[in-house]
Amino acid sequence: MELENNNQVIHVLLADDHVVVRAGIRQFLEQAQDIQVVAEASNGQEACELLKQFNPDVAVLDIQMPKMSGIEVTRWIRSNRMPVGILVLTAYDDDPYVQAVLRAGANGYVLKTADPREIIQGIRDVFHGKSVLDAALARKLIAKLARQDETAPVESLTDRELQILSLAAKGYTNKAIAVQLGISDRTVQNHLANTFQKLNAESRTEAVMRAVSLGLISANIADEGS
Repeated sequence: MELENNNQVIHVLLADDHVVVRAGIRQFLEQAQDIQVVAEASNGQEACELLKQFNPDVAVLDIQMPKMSGIEVTRWIRSNRMPVGILVLTAYDDDPYVQAVLRAGANGYVLKTADPREIIQGIRDVFHGKSVLDAALARKLIAKLARQDETAPVESLTDRELQILSLAAKGYTNKAIAVQLGISDRTVQNHLANTFQKLNAESRTEAVMRAVSLGLISANIADEGS
């Protein structure tokens, strides 16, 4: 299978309570030479322990797991400020799950029915600080947000906030945005924090989708992680 054009190996923790599913995912992930599964967890609590032990680059989490769900693990990671990218890989495509995962702070949400190459690319994108969301889920969620926003107007964004959010929608990291605009990383972080507050969003992906649903920015969510 293809190798991304760099020499850096992405260390992954894989958490899923089904042994057969976990084995299958691991098998195709490790066909990519730049991905190495360093730990496997069969429940959320074990995932938290292994995260502390192995410090992986990306955690690939199922939603429904014993002891702690993938959503709870995501909240735990963010509350402990661990520098781990989070990709939720699940069979659930229901809006409440998607919104809960994004609000918890996950970087991506991909369905288990996706092509293995999409899942591998999703891990790479999350590792590089990009947001990842299944295209069909994104379209459905944007439509839902648009209906909600018709009765819940948000505070206007400044030109700079729109500029930064547009770059974020294209997959630029904070550092890349700072270089592009000639400002500091901290300034980018501050603008994004203000944007999240105005849009009532808790993640880049959620903010981008809400901005698209409001017609504030133009973004092809399906290509966001490309």
